[in-house]
Amino acid sequence: MEYEAQVEQFFHQSISAKMDCADVVIAPLVRAAASLTECLLADGKILVCGDGSSALIAQMFAVTLMNQGERERPGLPAVVLDNSTALLGAIEGDYGVSEGFARQIRAIGQPGDRLVLFTGTGTAASLLNAVAAAHEREMTVIAITAHGGGHLPALLAERDVEVSVPVATRFRIHENHLLLSFALCELVENQMFGGL
Repeated sequence: MEYEAQVEQFFHQSISAKMDCADVVIAPLVRAAASLTECLLADGKILVCGDGSSALIAQMFAVTLMNQGERERPGLPAVVLDNSTALLGAIEGDYGVSEGFARQIRAIGQPGDRLVLFTGTGTAASLLNAVAAAHEREMTVIAITAHGGGHLPALLAERDVEVSVPVATRFRIHENHLLLSFALCELVENQMFGGL
């Protein structure tokens, strides 16, 4: 296959995957945005994390909330949970590497705050423990998952929201998660500061 045809196929697959996701994610995405808006209007904060490459999307989501999306507005309180080698190494020595996010949530999470997590697999022990820690702190969880969500859906409470994209390949998962993160930010902006 020629390179030009490969690039064209890449775009077609991307568009097709996004269209397949649209009908599935709209309702839970709107619920997630309402939950985040409720938290922010009550002076809560949003804690954000992700595993593997999904950590980059988590960072982008938090930065967009703290800075701005498509409009000038005040920054919103979003905290990216640290997954640096130094922090995780220190926690691992005492509690194990899978406790990295959970320890941070227990330290700074408050009742009414939200935990937003991004994962392509839903199997990382660090994220499963993060959900448990969020529930201990009476926080609501917004789980952005893929392809059934792995082990995460079984841990979610009734108040939690899962937004799961029905795709299984890494590129399509990350593309759709990034799109969802931007859509979620825009919905929150519109609910808090006016808009469509």
